Amino acid sequence: MQPTVPPEIQPSLRAWLDLLERWNRIHALTALPPESRWEELVLDAAALLPGLTDLPEGSKVVDLGTGMGSPALILALARPDLHIIGLDAASKKVAFLRQSALELKIPNLEGVHGRFEAAPPLQADFGVAKALAPMADLAGWWSRHGKPKAPLLALKGPGWEREPPPPGWSITVTPYDLPHRGRRFVIRLSPA
Repeated sequence: MQPTVPPEIQPSLRAWLDLLERWNRIHALTALPPESRWEELVLDAAALLPGLTDLPEGSKVVDLGTGMGSPALILALARPDLHIIGLDAASKKVAFLRQSALELKIPNLEGVHGRFEAAPPLQADFGVAKALAPMADLAGWWSRHGKPKAPLLALKGPGWEREPPPPGWSITVTPYDLPHRGRRFVIRLSPA
């Protein structure tokens, strides 16, 4: 499976990448070259969209370690009926996410500055994380911010299987392919 980006949000995503390029010149937000950003920031994040299809309207989704807003911004555009929160410890990245939400008129996207272990619990219905940390760390952070039994989707690369699920958590794995990065995985972590 290769992720797909809904056509109706592609113009907004291209505008976001243009905004990222402008901010990156001044604030050094990412080392990714512009030609890699669509695949790395947008297409990779789109692999999470099928996992959100059953979430009811108004659900709160937290992106742990959102960085510049991938996947939070992509999810917010694709699911305007959800409340998407991007949580990150880097203030300049959260500032960029907030500015992106303002300029692109994404009212369901919120940027929260803070460390996972210190930020007030967010009581989210669902979580996502992209290449952030080993599964045991993700589960610990998610236990703080997710409601009881709330699942977390983690985007992982090859070698994820060397990260055993933490005790008391189950995993479901869905592979997908990126044009230049190859095989990747959506790992659904669910508390038992």
